[in-house]
Amino acid sequence: MVIKILLIGILGLIFLYQVVLRIIRKIYHFPAPAFIGSILDSNFRRKLQPPDKLIQRSGIKEDMHVLEVGCGSGAFTTFVASAVEKKGKVYALDIQPEMLKQLENKLNKVGNKDIKNIELINKNAYELPFSDNSLDLVYMITVLQEIPDKKKALREVKRVLKPSGILAVTEFFPDPDYPLKSTTIRIGEEAGFVLDEALGNFWNYTVRFKKP
Repeated sequence: MVIKILLIGILGLIFLYQVVLRIIRKIYHFPAPAFIGSILDSNFRRKLQPPDKLIQRSGIKEDMHVLEVGCGSGAFTTFVASAVEKKGKVYALDIQPEMLKQLENKLNKVGNKDIKNIELINKNAYELPFSDNSLDLVYMITVLQEIPDKKKALREVKRVLKPSGILAVTEFFPDPDYPLKSTTIRIGEEAGFVLDEALGNFWNYTVRFKKP
C-alpha cells in the first residue's frame, strides 16, 4: 500500500513538473541549456529515440549534404555522419558554443577519430551560412519549437535547400516544447513546404517535408 502511494505521488510530481514546464516554455522560447548536454546525448535517450529509425524516417541517405539545426551536444550527429558516408557531409549548427564544445570533445574521443565529415557551425537559425539551393536535407530534432521566429528560420531553411530538398522535423513527447503532429504539419505548410510523409506515433514522430 505504501509503495502504491509513493508511486502515485512520484507520478503526480512528474505530471505537475511537465505541466509547469510546458507553460513556462509556451511563454519563453530558449534553447536547451548546455548543462543538460550529457543527458540529451545519452544511450538512454537513444533507446527511446533509436538513431536508425530517426535517420530512416528523415530520409537521410548516403552522399547527402545535410544540415542539423540545433545539434546540441550531438546525440545523433555521429550516426547521421555514418549514414551519409565519406562522400556525404553533416553540418552541425548550434547557437550555443558550450554545446558545440561538448560535441567537439565527443568527436575527439578515440572511437570517433575516423569521423571526418562533420563541420561544427556556431550560428543561429536565421542566418544559415550556405548558398541558395545548396543542401540536400535539413533536419531538426526537438528544436523547431525552441526557435522564437519559426517563420524566419524556415524561410532560411527553404532558401538553402535544393529544389525537392527535404526538411525533416522530429518531435518527442517528453520534450517540454512538444507539439502535436498536426501543429508541425501546419507550421511546415504555412512556410511553403509540401508534406511528404508523417511517420511514427503520438510519442515520437517525424514529419518530412519537401521544398517545391
